[in-house]
Amino acid sequence: MSKKPSLEEVFQRIFDVLTTEFSDIAVDAQLRYTPSGAIERLRIFLVDETYLDIWLSLSGKYSYHWEQRHIRGCIHRHDNAPHKKWSKTKTYPKHFHNGNEDNVKESTIPDEPTAATRYFMTFVRESINKK
Repeated sequence: MSKKPSLEEVFQRIFDVLTTEFSDIAVDAQLRYTPSGAIERLRIFLVDETYLDIWLSLSGKYSYHWEQRHIRGCIHRHDNAPHKKWSKTKTYPKHFHNGNEDNVKESTIPDEPTAATRYFMTFVRESINKK
């Protein structure tokens, strides 16, 4: 039976994906910590002056949030918080905030964190390149 990777190991794998596969759009990436010293999230600064936050927990909760409100007035976020408001979404509790908090659609983001990062960063790259 294989040991489940620690959050530190998972975030290191994500960082490796960012630096090897998405260096054209990811300018910098920084781990952010809670006051107690636990990893809270990974913040990725992008070439268009927006940023992306990746939150992960050992329990499997996640959020991949692209913050663009200060540039374009929108956000894009995949998460699996079980909000009752989105319970009719086919992929519930997984859902995708497409442009704003209230425009929610199905989420097909992979469950595995490095695959999810690739999936979301590909979306980000395509969106940046369209602008």
